[in-house]
Amino acid sequence: MSDRSLIPAPGRRTVLRGSLLASAAIAVPAAVTAAPAFALSGRPSATWGVQVGDVTASSALVWVRSDRPARMVVETSATESFRRARTWHGPLVDARTDFTGTTPLYGLPAGEQVHYRVTLVDPHDPRRTGRPVHGTFRTAPATRRDGVRFLWSGDIAGQGWGINPDIGGYRVYEEMRRLDPDFFLCSGDNIYADGVLEPSVTLPDGRVWRNITTPEKSKVAETLDEYRGNFRYNLLDDHLRAFNAQVPSVVQWDDHEVRNNWYPGQILDDARYTEKDVDVLAARSMRAFREYFPVPTLLGAPQERRMHRVVRHGPLLDVFVLDMRTFRNANSPGRQSDDTTGILGAEQLSWLKRELSRSRATWKVIAADMPLGLVVPDGATDFEAVAQGDPGAPLGRELQIAELLRHIKHRRITGTVWLTADVHYTSAQHYAPGRAAFKDFAPFWEFVSGPLAAGGFPANALDGTFGPDRVFVRAPDRANVSPMEQPQFFGEVDIDGGSGELTVRLRAQGGTVLFTKVLQPGRTGQ
Repeated sequence: MSDRSLIPAPGRRTVLRGSLLASAAIAVPAAVTAAPAFALSGRPSATWGVQVGDVTASSALVWVRSDRPARMVVETSATESFRRARTWHGPLVDARTDFTGTTPLYGLPAGEQVHYRVTLVDPHDPRRTGRPVHGTFRTAPATRRDGVRFLWSGDIAGQGWGINPDIGGYRVYEEMRRLDPDFFLCSGDNIYADGVLEPSVTLPDGRVWRNITTPEKSKVAETLDEYRGNFRYNLLDDHLRAFNAQVPSVVQWDDHEVRNNWYPGQILDDARYTEKDVDVLAARSMRAFREYFPVPTLLGAPQERRMHRVVRHGPLLDVFVLDMRTFRNANSPGRQSDDTTGILGAEQLSWLKRELSRSRATWKVIAADMPLGLVVPDGATDFEAVAQGDPGAPLGRELQIAELLRHIKHRRITGTVWLTADVHYTSAQHYAPGRAAFKDFAPFWEFVSGPLAAGGFPANALDGTFGPDRVFVRAPDRANVSPMEQPQFFGEVDIDGGSGELTVRLRAQGGTVLFTKVLQPGRTGQ
């Protein structure tokens, strides 16, 4: 196993002193509700912090948000002193992108710590610059000897539980930061656009939960500005901004980035919404999403933008980021015997099969924003995920998954592991054909972890089509348990550079490891 300390190395710790703590960890940015375009006095400011996305062995994407129009300038260096720094001239950020901007970095050294700082420059007077905001990240290794370690989870500010100053805000992000992972995989529900935050909520035991609130979180999001405000909300938390400045992200989306259980073509019957066309809402959310997260595949021409992608993290790991929301068919009872659209869409399924076949990585993590064998209802008769409660032969969306699993077996693709969040508890499921109605696949594991800052929910029922065995589960016994009443959950994946073993740890906030599973490389199923 990796022998890296759970406490950041001195180089990383030092960068969090001085400018990072002064700028990325301010308790609440100065203008929470004021429109940045009207805050024109002084120099450009980046109090919303910085973040880095989709780091590979040679590239990364740096993000920042300004409080007014500014030119983004990024400097990178191998040292914290920024001697021999390389300068990257980024875009002009203005109201068209809600004053956010991203700068791609290329030609970076593999397997090295990269220190960076972002400076915002007045576009009319280059002598007027803001205070630099610092961050750091590690590039993916070129060889396997260094190993890889990352965290995953999802579900942030959901079910009415937002940033509570009485408990220190999103403290789980500080715990994850101290583990010093190579990156963080957010498995969706980065926001709850349909989740209104009340100033206070009385808990069953009489204690009072208190939320930081903003105008955009006082109603369901419908307009572009309201979606932008939902993405901004989480950046009010100092722990999250400090985490972003140290830990790169790989993000995907799920339903609450738009609204609960949405699918393309849906027309809402919900009195809270004046805009009933979900496709309109989804387009607005996607625009805000690509403004607030550094995702390379969302930056091209409109017809080329997509959430699904492969993030290659050295010879040990490829992360296949799925989009189980954009291309799905309508939620239904899921009993159809022919379903080419399914939950991925035909084109994405073909892409995934092709990229899995091409991958030469030891481990192929399939980052799914929904679980496979857990029954997730949508109302009285419809289903939201893949499974629909019928333990027999594949039907509905299960047909696509059966096709994919068959492909993995017949192509002898080794090292596939499924990771997800979504259901607001943590568990480990082992899938095997000996227990399944559908038998033409190799055994595999699916691990669930979450939420990070949302309500906890009881465990979902299992669907026997693919033979899941729930080896471990930790879930509350009632719905919407607040983060004040139970710890939040996240997972850790550690790939050893020597043996190639992959270790999964399901963690609870507070430092507890709830469950550990070690998987061996080179197996077609285990």
